[in-house]
Amino acid sequence: MTDEQIRQTHTTPATPGPRVIAGRYTLLGELGRGGMGVVWRAEDTVIGRHVAIKELTLPDGADESGVFQERVLREVRTGGRLNDPAVVTVFDVVTEGDTTFIVMELVEAPTLSELVRRNGPLAPHQVAAIGEQVLSALQAAHGSGIVHRDVKPGNLMVAPNGRVKLTDFGIAQAVDDPRLTTSGMLVGSPAFMAPERVAGREAMPESDLWALGVTLFFAVEGTVAFERPSTAATLHAIMNEVPYLTHAQGPLASAIMGLLISAPEARISAQQARGLLAMAAQQHGQPTPPAGRHTAVYGGQPPTLHSGPAPFAPGPAAAPNRTRRTLLVGCGALAAVALLAGGFFLGKPVWSPETDESMLPTMVYGEGGDLGFSLSSGREQCLNGRFDRGYEISSSNQPDCDENHDFEIYDSERSLGNGSSASSDAVLAGYPGTEQLARFAETQCMLSFYSNAVPADLRPSLDYRALVPSRALWEQQQESDADLRRTIYCVLLNKDGSQLTEQVAVEVK
Repeated sequence: MTDEQIRQTHTTPATPGPRVIAGRYTLLGELGRGGMGVVWRAEDTVIGRHVAIKELTLPDGADESGVFQERVLREVRTGGRLNDPAVVTVFDVVTEGDTTFIVMELVEAPTLSELVRRNGPLAPHQVAAIGEQVLSALQAAHGSGIVHRDVKPGNLMVAPNGRVKLTDFGIAQAVDDPRLTTSGMLVGSPAFMAPERVAGREAMPESDLWALGVTLFFAVEGTVAFERPSTAATLHAIMNEVPYLTHAQGPLASAIMGLLISAPEARISAQQARGLLAMAAQQHGQPTPPAGRHTAVYGGQPPTLHSGPAPFAPGPAAAPNRTRRTLLVGCGALAAVALLAGGFFLGKPVWSPETDESMLPTMVYGEGGDLGFSLSSGREQCLNGRFDRGYEISSSNQPDCDENHDFEIYDSERSLGNGSSASSDAVLAGYPGTEQLARFAETQCMLSFYSNAVPADLRPSLDYRALVPSRALWEQQQESDADLRRTIYCVLLNKDGSQLTEQVAVEVK
C-alpha cells in the first residue's frame, strides 16, 4: 500500500459546521421560503436567544444588487423603528457578499394563510380582532411615512392567544425600486394589489388598506377574493369585479367592503375601519348568517326597495325617558363622499335592509314616490309623521327634540349631483335611478347608524331607514333649492313604534 493510500484510509472527511452569519447568528434550520427569500431559525450567540433570519433573494428580472441592498438597509431599518405590538421587531440588518439578511423577532405561530387553509374560515369576531391589530400596525407605519406594500395572509402570524404580528415591513418597498426592475415589474402578491397599483400608480397607505380588506375577506370566507387562474385574470378581477361575502354581516362586512372601495381617495380610513372592527369584535356568540345568504348587495342584485304600502307606522305609545346626549358624527358626511367616489353607483357593494334587521325598507319621497317629505331648510331634525304611502311629512309638524316626536333625522347628504364638484357632476349629472340611489343611501345610513352619531347602548331599541328623492323631484328646474331636492335622509325610529321622548342623535349640521 502506498503512502497516499494509507493517508486516504486513515483520514475522515471533515463535516461542515453550521452556517454562521455575521459571526454571531448560527442558522439552525429552515422555517420557510417564499418569493423574496428563505426564513431561518437561528441563534444569536452573543445574546443567547433564538431569532428568525430572512435571507433575501433579489427578485427575478432585477439587477444592480448594490441598489437592492441599499434600499433594504434603509427601508427595513426605518421599519425597525416602529413600535407597535403587532409589528414584528427587527433586530439587525446585515450583508455578506451579495446577500442581505434581516434578523427579526422569532414568532412561533402559524400564518393566517396556514391557519385558514388548515382549519377553514375563522369566526367573524376573530377576523375583526385580527383586523384591529393589523390596522394598529399600519397606522403606526403610515404615521411614520412607511407603506408596507405586501399585506397578505402569509405575512400575518396569529398566535393561539389571538395576538397578531405583521412581518416584512419595508422589504416590498425596497424591492419595488424602479432601478431594480427591467420592465415595470409589479412587486408584491397580485391578488392583494389595490386597483391603483394595478393601474400604475405609486403605492400609498390606502393601498395597504385595500390589501387588508382582501386579507380579512380571505379570513372570513376561506377564499382569496380576486385570485384567478392566471395573473392577467387576477388583475382583471381586481379592476372590474366585486366579491360576495357570505359569512360576514353587520360592522365586519361594512369594514371589509369599505376597504375594498375601488378609488383610494374614497376608501374608508383606517380609523373608520378600526371603529367598525371594534364593534364586530365584540359580537362574539352572535349567530352567523346561514351559508349562501349574501350579506352585502352588489351590481345585478339590487337591495330590497319599498314600492308599495309601507308596513311601518309609528304609534302614539309613550317611550321610556332617555338621557339627552351630545355626540359627534363619525362617519356620515364622509361616508357620502367616499361611497359616491368609490363607485357605489357603478355596481359596487352596499348595505341593504336584507342584511341588517335594524334597517327598514328605503322609501322614495316626492312626486311619484311613496310619500311627501317637504322641509323648508333641510336643517330639521325631530319631526312627527307616519311612513305610510301617500302621507305628507313637513316642517309644519316639527316639535322640539326634547318633546315627543315620531322620528329623528340623524344624517343627510345635500350635495348629490348639484354641481358641487367635478366628480359629482360626472357621476350624477342625471338621476342615477331609484335602485342606485337607494344603494348609496342605505350604505351611508348604515355607516352613520353604527358610528358615534347614534349611542351604541340605544341601537338595540332603534330602527333606521333611508329616504331618497324621486326622479320627478330630482329633475325639477328650480336651482335655488337643488340641495333639498337632491338630498337623501337617514331617520331613526323606535323599534316598538312608540314615540321618541328625548333627542337620540347629534344635531344634523
